[in-house]
Amino acid sequence: MPRFRTSQPLHVSKRGANSAGSALLLALGLVMACANGQAMSLRQLNALEKHDKQGASYVRYYLVGVMEGLMESEKVNLAQGASARICPADKRMEPAMAHSLFEAERKRNRALYEADMPVTLVMRNAMQSAYPCPE
Repeated sequence: MPRFRTSQPLHVSKRGANSAGSALLLALGLVMACANGQAMSLRQLNALEKHDKQGASYVRYYLVGVMEGLMESEKVNLAQGASARICPADKRMEPAMAHSLFEAERKRNRALYEADMPVTLVMRNAMQSAYPCPE
């Protein structure tokens, strides 16, 4: 399986270090909130997006982290002998694609996802749909 490439970071807003610092603080807060094993729900993600002017950027950063975490989890599962569930093969997979993959999955299966479902579930389903493994 090709490595997940993270060579192209998301762009930080033009406000400079202050906005990057606040984004880092928010990301750390999200990690700490999720440290007890609870992933962010769709409801929480929507609230974060509407929180302030930078909410959409925070959501994008969070989704990139979820995508990268799922790929790392996939690597661990493969190393332990599990069968692959996400197979990028030679398809392009970049961090900047996380938001569009996520939103496409939510629209495609709108009736399936409830507000209290975890973001990671939606992202995993999105990645499995976009990068299916051969039978």
